[in-house]
Amino acid sequence: MIQDRRFPEGFLWGASTAAYQIEGSPLADNAEPSIWHRLTHTPGWIASGDTGDLASDHYRRFKEDVALMAEMGLQSYSFSIPWSRIIMGGHGIINTLGLDTYQHLIDALVEKGIKPVVTLYHWDLPAALQDRGGWLNPDSPSWFADYAEVLFRALDDRVDHWITFNSPWAIAAQGHLEGTLAPGHRDLFEAPRVGHNLLLAHAAAVAAYRSVGKHEIGLAVDIEPQHPASRSYEDRAAANRRDAYVNRWFLDPLLLGRYPEELISAFGEAWPEIDPADMNRIQAQTDFIGINYYTRGLVRADPNVQPFGASRIRMPGSFDSEMGWEIYPQGLIEALLGFKDRYGKLPLYITENGAAFADAPAIEGEVPDPERIGFLRAHLRAARRAILAGANLRGYFVRSLLDGFEWTQGYSKHYGLIHVDPDDQTRILKSSAQFYREVISSNGESLSQEAS
Repeated sequence: MIQDRRFPEGFLWGASTAAYQIEGSPLADNAEPSIWHRLTHTPGWIASGDTGDLASDHYRRFKEDVALMAEMGLQSYSFSIPWSRIIMGGHGIINTLGLDTYQHLIDALVEKGIKPVVTLYHWDLPAALQDRGGWLNPDSPSWFADYAEVLFRALDDRVDHWITFNSPWAIAAQGHLEGTLAPGHRDLFEAPRVGHNLLLAHAAAVAAYRSVGKHEIGLAVDIEPQHPASRSYEDRAAANRRDAYVNRWFLDPLLLGRYPEELISAFGEAWPEIDPADMNRIQAQTDFIGINYYTRGLVRADPNVQPFGASRIRMPGSFDSEMGWEIYPQGLIEALLGFKDRYGKLPLYITENGAAFADAPAIEGEVPDPERIGFLRAHLRAARRAILAGANLRGYFVRSLLDGFEWTQGYSKHYGLIHVDPDDQTRILKSSAQFYREVISSNGESLSQEAS
């Protein structure tokens, strides 16, 4: 039936970015350094010594980019606003020059009929606040709520969907335990405290929004189904522990009112004492959940990898992206239906889904990227199957709108629907952008017209 070939009426089609990855001009208009600006200017951290000083130059070229979004037929654009551009010192005086830029960006989007989705925090804490302890500081939730309220008051009249944090797991785990993202710490005791303060900050921002906002606010999390590498008890137990770490650390307290026991046990004496009143503040403080999906985890027991005794391994013969991640569309169905089974039918948006590929060079104004088209086609079909099976999925955002700065990988990986020339910043719509335009215009029906 035709309705089975299309996505639901009102389904939201968009693309997403993160500020530090695309904006450039990180200190323009009285902006102050973030922890990512600091990290990229520390020798040895970033591939090829790259920084986000130029990135995709979106800060200065956003009008051109909005025009390209309209050409692609995007219905929505999800982007983040850097705290360090908005509040001087991270807490205090409002930087009106920085705020004005996002007023103008949102006006440009609305003029083209593109709905803005605004993320308050995508990993770029003001360095001034990091110097005061960052997310370890017990005052950090109130700092965040105060910053969030500034944006709510200024922008909510044109923003229907807000996201407090993109991937709090990455902030706590990769930023404070594994040490692979800013601020680059490796401390077993830091990570759970940071994670708890992030949840309190989310709850505080939601409370602020309820007092001044009129639309919806949620949280975006990574979901990566964890599969045991074998049927052994050890591997199955390891996969369950890693599931608690990667997938349930933030969703369980938010939606079930408790942390996973496997998580508490793994952290052991590093797990902080939690005030029961905190859990009451945290629970059910969200209108929707954003899901970032890239791959699955294939897990084997490994006592040398602590505190979870589990390591991810590569599936032999798998087709991987340039990041070395297995391309596994079935995992998106697992993520969406697994969420429904565990947490109920809260509205969901796929806030990030995409892959890095070695795109061919631009030739006569064209950039063919058939691997990305194949990735998107397979994952969009998976999303449609999940909807037919009962997932309450309301929208889909490709990551990324633009080629840009890929964190510690620098400019070596390309995720964009739009090619950005590294020398002169010229933009070219890739073949995948043309493919996605057809998907949007047909509300997904074009996916059924192509060979499987």
